[in-house]
Amino acid sequence: MVALVGPSGCGKSTLLNLIGCIDVPTSGRIAVDGQETAALDDDGLTRLRRDRIGTVFQFFNLLPALTLEANVALPLVLQRVAPAEIAQRSAAALEQVGIAAKARSFPAQCSGGQLQRAAIARAIVHRPAVVLADEPTGNLDSQNGTVVLDLLRALARSGQTIVLATHSAEAAAICDRTIRMHDGRIV
Repeated sequence: MVALVGPSGCGKSTLLNLIGCIDVPTSGRIAVDGQETAALDDDGLTRLRRDRIGTVFQFFNLLPALTLEANVALPLVLQRVAPAEIAQRSAAALEQVGIAAKARSFPAQCSGGQLQRAAIARAIVHRPAVVLADEPTGNLDSQNGTVVLDLLRALARSGQTIVLATHSAEAAAICDRTIRMHDGRIV
């Protein structure tokens, strides 16, 4: 579990976008799960992003017309996983983050903490090589922020690689390594 810390505009989110194959580097190298991103075409980047990267956004990015269960299932639907397996893995992911009882709820019916836990479930349901979390506690009160950090730490203890961009000293403190950034550079 790695924390990227530094002032706003220092490049934390840009680095996450590079690791997440949303952007490609103009110099240097980015390898995700052993694959150099610069060597991949658009289809290859899409496959890598879809299959090997999980993303937890600060503003959740859940689709409001879908239940939490359907939101969590999206990565598996995109991978064309069998419906029975989608149902099983989505239910297991919601259970893992502690909101199985909210599976049939829509985002508007949930608290911010529940939405962020659903976003984490969606990020891990397809068993990615790396989970990228951009300010995952930025829109949460301290109690829900602690729940989310505990959940991310538990995922890391179970072997999940997590890269976390944060302004929070509390969030950085639970990580195994902290990388400080300033003006687009690691300092």
